[in-house]
Amino acid sequence: MRAVSVEDLKTGMILARTIVNPDMVVVLSENTLLTKAHITRLTFLNIPVVYIKDEYELSQNYQAVSTIFNRGNAFIKDYDSVVQEARSIFSNVNNTGTIPVQKTEDMVQTRIAPMAANSGAIDYLYELNHLASDIYNHSLRVSILAGVIAKWMHFDREKRKDIMLAGFLHDIGKTKFPQRLLDKNINTLKGEDYEAYIQHTVDGHHILNTEPSLSEGVKLAAMQHHERMDGTGFPFNCMGADIHEYARIIAIADIYDNITTEREGYVKQTPFTAIAYLTENMFTSLDPTVCVPVLTHIKDAFLGSRVTLNNGEKGTIAAYPNDFAAHPVVSISPDEIINLNEHPELTITEYNPK
Repeated sequence: MRAVSVEDLKTGMILARTIVNPDMVVVLSENTLLTKAHITRLTFLNIPVVYIKDEYELSQNYQAVSTIFNRGNAFIKDYDSVVQEARSIFSNVNNTGTIPVQKTEDMVQTRIAPMAANSGAIDYLYELNHLASDIYNHSLRVSILAGVIAKWMHFDREKRKDIMLAGFLHDIGKTKFPQRLLDKNINTLKGEDYEAYIQHTVDGHHILNTEPSLSEGVKLAAMQHHERMDGTGFPFNCMGADIHEYARIIAIADIYDNITTEREGYVKQTPFTAIAYLTENMFTSLDPTVCVPVLTHIKDAFLGSRVTLNNGEKGTIAAYPNDFAAHPVVSISPDEIINLNEHPELTITEYNPK
C-alpha cells in the first residue's frame, strides 16, 4: 500500500483502504477500481490523500493466492512456511556458532521482503498466533517490521534488505541462552539472570563480527538495539548519534513486537498501546527521526479499524487529533465521538482489523 495525493491519481489504480468522510460515511470502498469520475469526486470532496495497492498486491502470484485464501490467510501461510527456514538458521548457529550467511540473505530477499512490502503486514502480524519464547519467531517478526519501517522511511531496496537482515539477526546472541532464561519474562529478571540477558547483545555482536560480508550496521544492530537515545539503555549506555541508525530502527520494531505479542506472564496488547508508547518516548529514549514516519504511517493505516473499549463500547477509529497525540478519536455512533486523550480511564482492549 502507498499513499498517493488525489491530484496524482490515475484511472485504473485500485484502492487499498476504504475512504470515509468526517461523518463516518463511506465515500469509496476498498478494492474500488478508480475511474475518472471517482477521481473527480474525491477532488470535489477535498480528500487530500488516498491509499492504493502496490505492485506486490497486484502481481499475478499474489492474485493467484488470493483466489484461494483471503489476504490475511495468504500472509499467514507465507509466514508459516518461512518460519521453518528461520528455525533452521538459528539451530545452525546454536550448534556450530556460525551463521549460514548466504542462506539467511536469500531468505530475507526472497521470502521476508515480499511480506514486509505487503500493505497489510502490520495487521497480519497481529493476527498471528504468537508464541514469543522462541528466538526465531520473534526475530522473523522484527525483520518484517523493520522492513515495513524502512519502506516508510523511503530507503532504497538494498538498504531495506540490509535493515531486514539486521532485524532477523538482532537477537542472535540469545542462541547462547539456557532454555530456562529464554522462557522467563525479561521484566522479572534479576541479578545474574539479568546480567546474562544484557550479555546477549555483546555475544550477538561477537558472532556477527566473524562474518566479514555482513555490514557494520547489521553487526551494530545486534550490539545496540537495547541502547536508548538518552543513555538509559544497555550494554554501554550509548547516546544519540553514537547509536547506529539500524539499531534505532530495530529498537522500535523490537518494542512494537514485544508490546503486541503474548509471552509468559504478559498478555499481548493492542497496536494502540504500542503507538502510545512510541509517542510518549519519541523525544527521550527513542529516535524521533524513526518514530515520526512510523507514527504517521501506522496511525493512518488504523483509521477505520473496529475497536472495543474497556467499558464495553464498540466503535471505529476516526482520527488522531494531532501529529503527536498518543491516543485516537473513536466514533461510537454518529452522535458520540470519544477523544481517548481526554479520557485516561478509557483504553482500547480489543482491535479488529478492517
